[in-house]
This record gives sequence, C-alpha cells and structure tokens, in this order.
Amino acid sequence: MTQPPARTRTRTRTQLPCHPLRKVLALALALLALAAPVQAAGLDGSQLSALWGVPFVGILLSIAVWPLVGPHFWHHHFGKIAAAWSLAFLLPFAIVFGAHTALAGLVHALVAEYIPFILLLAALFAVSGGIYVRGNLHGTPLLNTGILLIGGVLASFMGTTGASMLLIRPLIRANDNRKSCAHVVIFFIFIVSNIGGSLTPLGDPPLFLGFLKGVTFFWTVDHVYKETLFLTVVLLALFYALDSWLYRQQGVTRRDPTPDTHRFGFDGAVNFALLAVVVALVLMSGLWKSPVEFDVMGTAVGLPGLVRDIGLIVVTLVSLAVTPRQVHEDNQFGWGPMQEVAKLFAGIFLTIIPVIAMLQAGVDGPFGAIVRAVTDADGTPNSAAYFWATGLLSSVLDNAPTYLVFFNTAGGDAAHLMGPMAETLAAISAGAVFMGANTYIGNAPNLMVKAIAEDRGVTMPSFFGYMAWSGGILIPLFLIVTWLFF
Repeated sequence: MTQPPARTRTRTRTQLPCHPLRKVLALALALLALAAPVQAAGLDGSQLSALWGVPFVGILLSIAVWPLVGPHFWHHHFGKIAAAWSLAFLLPFAIVFGAHTALAGLVHALVAEYIPFILLLAALFAVSGGIYVRGNLHGTPLLNTGILLIGGVLASFMGTTGASMLLIRPLIRANDNRKSCAHVVIFFIFIVSNIGGSLTPLGDPPLFLGFLKGVTFFWTVDHVYKETLFLTVVLLALFYALDSWLYRQQGVTRRDPTPDTHRFGFDGAVNFALLAVVVALVLMSGLWKSPVEFDVMGTAVGLPGLVRDIGLIVVTLVSLAVTPRQVHEDNQFGWGPMQEVAKLFAGIFLTIIPVIAMLQAGVDGPFGAIVRAVTDADGTPNSAAYFWATGLLSSVLDNAPTYLVFFNTAGGDAAHLMGPMAETLAAISAGAVFMGANTYIGNAPNLMVKAIAEDRGVTMPSFFGYMAWSGGILIPLFLIVTWLFF
C-alpha cells in the first residue's frame, strides 16, 4: 500500500494527538465512578484486599504510558486494552459479590454520572470546534500576553480544552515569523490549558465531577480565586519579561508566512451564543430545586438534571447544524477524541468501585497509609499534604481520577467538605487543576497543544525538557501557594 505523504501523516496525528485528552476526559468520565460509591458503600472496604485496586491502577498506567511508548498500537487497540482491564475486575467482582450488585453499580454510574458528564463534554467540544479565529496578528510581547490572559479567563467558561483549541492556532500564526516561540506555547499550556480552568465546573473535568456530587457552582470561585489570581498574575508577568527579552534579542527573523490582515474576526460566531446557553443550563441544574424525580433501576434522576442534559443535546446538534463545514475543516475538527473517551470510561468507572470502598474505609482500609499521609496526628486533614498529593498524582496520571480519589479520602461528603473542610477541598481542587500543567500528560489539552504546535513548525521540548520548564517555573510557585494559602 502506498504510504501517504509525510505531511498527511503529521496532520492525522494532530487531529488525534489527545490520548491524554481522551485519556483525561475519559478518566474524568471515569470519575463518574463517583456514582460507584452507592455500590461501594455496600462493600466493607476494610475487608477488601488491595489487589482489587490492580485493574484500576493498570488502566490508569495504560492510559498514561502506552500512548507515549506505543502510540500506534494504542491508537488501534485502546478499546481492547480498556475492555481487558474491565473484565479483569468485573468478572471476579460479579463472582464474589453477585451479578446484580455489579449491574446495579453500572446502571447507577451510567445514569447518575456518565451521561451528564459526557453530554457536557460533547457540547463544549462541539461549540469550541465551531469557532474559528481568522486574521493574522503580530506576536509582540504585549499581544501574546493579552492572548494568554484572555485564554485564562475563557478556560473557566468553555473548558481548558475548548479555550486551548480556540486560541492556540491564532497564537502560533501571530508568532510564526519569530525565530523561537516554544516558550509562548509552554506558558499557554501553563495558563490556558490548566490553571485558567480552576474557577468553575465548566473549566476542568475534576471540578464538574465535584459539581455533580454536590459542590455548588460558584464554590471554587469563592475559595480558589486567590490562588488562581496569584499564579496567573505571576506567570503573565514572568512571560512578558521573558518574551520581551527574547523579542529584543531576536526580533522578527523572517518574512511572515501568513498573509497579513489588519483585523481579525470569528467564523462560526453563533457558537458564542450557544456557549452562553451551555453555561445557563449548568447553572440552572445547580440552582433549580425540584421534587420531581424518576427512578431508573434504583437511581433517582432529578428533573433539573434531565432538562440540562436534553438542553446540552440540543446545543450540540444545533452547533453541528449551523457551523459551516469550512470552519470545522479549518479547526481540524473531528470526533475521535470523544470516541476514545467513551470507550475508556467503561473501564475506569468499573475498576474504581473497590478503590472508592477501600478509601472510604479510612485508616482501617488497605489504603490507610495514604489517608495517614494527608492527616495530621490529631486526625485533622493536612491541606498542604492534600494539595501536593493530589497535584503530583495529577501530573503523571490524570487529574480527574486523582481528584476523585482524594475527594473520597477526605470523606466524600460535599456539604461537609464545603463547610468545615473548605480549605481541604480547595487544596484538592487546586492541586488537581494547577499541577496538571507539570507534564504533557497531566491534563487533556496539553499534548494536543504540543502536537498542533509541532505540526506548524514550532520546536517543542521533549517530555522531560518540558518538565524542566515546569519544574523551574511552576514548582517554586506551587511552594509559595502552599505557604500563602494552605
């Protein structure tokens, strides 16, 4: 068979670079295993063997590592790998605890968590993919800083993935006549693809999972805005100083390859209105209290959530219908990432059921060492330990399941976490979102942004080269955040 041109192969990778995106989304979806606690609560986690957690760890490591060491194999077989880990848990689980228990857990996770989660992701994915920023700006330090600021603000309202996909291409076009702009992309990942998404449940998958479990929509705005503002302001100042120095040293080194324009605009701008509808639907589902409920095999489905989900389906279909095909082509829009999310979710939400039960057993369970590591001698939670434990695991696995693990380690009761344990919940939320920026695989859009940049000729640092940037810039800032806030 004739091989496609190299350029075609590169573009294909850009369309589906997102094993971590799909991974993260999937993992986040997996977190829907937050639904699993209903069934997990029927298990005595203190009596379970830690071996029940092997399939969960296995699928997380597969999602994090396999795309890096065997991307071709992973792209063609990730569904089979997820299915294998699922069966490795499900069959023994059904034998030991009964097929009815296994089925009830599946239905609860699907109806109560997965469907609303995947519908929100699909709506944000479709809406952001339907907006194309046209025009050729010129990448001065002030313009670049402004785009990073705008992206950081947008990230909390259209998701880190949506904001990243909307702005990364015009940012690269603006700097395509400069000798070096890898630093621009790196700071874009720091601010837009991660830290900017920390203020609302729309921003990052872990926060939406918390919202589904009872954390109010504006809680993170009230309790994490100081940390977010501090990091954003400091990072923007550092970026402006670095970019200004490089601009003075290097200047414009070649003719701008992008046709010049004196103004920019948006194709598919109707999707901004649809984005507002998405925000309104999510807000409505959190504020509207209705006694109307429907029972689905023992799982209660409230009317506000049902209206929200139907509305999200309508938004997605309308976006696809009204967005011109050229906009999707310009954005290289495709459903591959969401398809992978759906497949990986099945494996994660199943395998996490016993893990939740064991964590809820506290110090008496197999994971007692983890609980003790984030708990002071007097039994109170150590917020700084929660911040770093959640963050470091989010850096190398995925922030969504990591959030789930420590949300439940801290008790899993949203009302209690928002009240007496507010600082601990803030630490978990901040750690999961902020430290996803530490590596390329820490959060969904990181590797997508890297792949798009490389496809457009930007020489990006390697996996460990990027960690040198994040280690030198972010880790000291996270230490300061710990000292100031936790």
